[in-house]
Amino acid sequence: MVDRPKLLLSDLPLQAQPALSRILDANLDRAREGLRIVEEWCRFGLNSSELATECKQLRQEIAKWHTPELRAFRDTLGDVGTELSHPQEETRANIGQLLQANLCRVQEALRVLEEYGKLYLAEMGSAFKQMRYRAYVLETNLLGYQRQQKLLQSSLYLVTSASENLFAVVEAALEGGLTLVQYRDKTANDDVRFEVAGKLCKLCHHYEALFIVNDRVDLALAVDADGVHLGQQDMPIATARQLLGPHRIIGRSTTNPAEMQRAIAEGADYIGVGPVFATPTKAEKAATGLEYVRYAAQNANLPWFAIGGIDPSNLNDVLSAGADRIAVVRAIMQAEQPTLVTQYFISQLTRVQTLRNYRSHLPQSHA
Repeated sequence: MVDRPKLLLSDLPLQAQPALSRILDANLDRAREGLRIVEEWCRFGLNSSELATECKQLRQEIAKWHTPELRAFRDTLGDVGTELSHPQEETRANIGQLLQANLCRVQEALRVLEEYGKLYLAEMGSAFKQMRYRAYVLETNLLGYQRQQKLLQSSLYLVTSASENLFAVVEAALEGGLTLVQYRDKTANDDVRFEVAGKLCKLCHHYEALFIVNDRVDLALAVDADGVHLGQQDMPIATARQLLGPHRIIGRSTTNPAEMQRAIAEGADYIGVGPVFATPTKAEKAATGLEYVRYAAQNANLPWFAIGGIDPSNLNDVLSAGADRIAVVRAIMQAEQPTLVTQYFISQLTRVQTLRNYRSHLPQSHA
């Protein structure tokens, strides 16, 4: 926190003083406006008091520098920049783009204030340097929070397989409401994987869905994926966390209670439970059956997805065993109508989640 500064421009040529004041005034406005837009989403969209409070505190600290002396130099009618625009500023495809644009706006404004502020008052440069770092942290925390919230809300998880119609199938599923996609290809060359993963990542983010890369932390980082899914033979979760940072998602495959408990203890964000039924995707692994699903329903304290040979014909058995999230491969990747299959899965999972949530709020004698 700082006291409101006094105007100290005496060392500048007279003709430079109005320009400097207008630069500072414009960027103080820009930073405050951008933060308010982000704050509103943190408050009303995410219901996060912590993130909303940080936005508000940062906005108020910036406001202390916005003195009447600086405002006095404002010349909106004479500002040539009011007529400048760019096509990208005219539309926002989704909340993610809106937040990213305004966070960038805040950070750019803070950088301008940091540099020009050094000509206004010595301590202004250092003050806005610290605020700029706080804006970077805010962006990271906000992105991480949104990923975790999206993960919690996702009941259906599509794991891709090689297909000539890969992009069309994934987009059809996204149109059906899918919000979580994993890119899995064990045989393609790295240059192909990089190209495909990059396109899938952009496609998923266009639909505000999470994009996860199977096994490859380096590939996940290269295409700015939301996280990585690790098998039992892949690197430790702690190592992946060091490479990915604290705000990306890490999942782990598990086939028995011991692997589940270890994944939880190591800090996985979610786990796969299976393969429930025999599947050619995991031909080397014996089916775990529904008993492991029942164990997960009683003991898992993080999001978990039943996986392995699940399709519309056996979905009810999996749900009856306690699952309310599933991961599928062939059921969607080989479907004639991926959108309809996706909608069917999500409707059934939503029905079960709603019913269980209702029962959990009943008095014990009625549950």
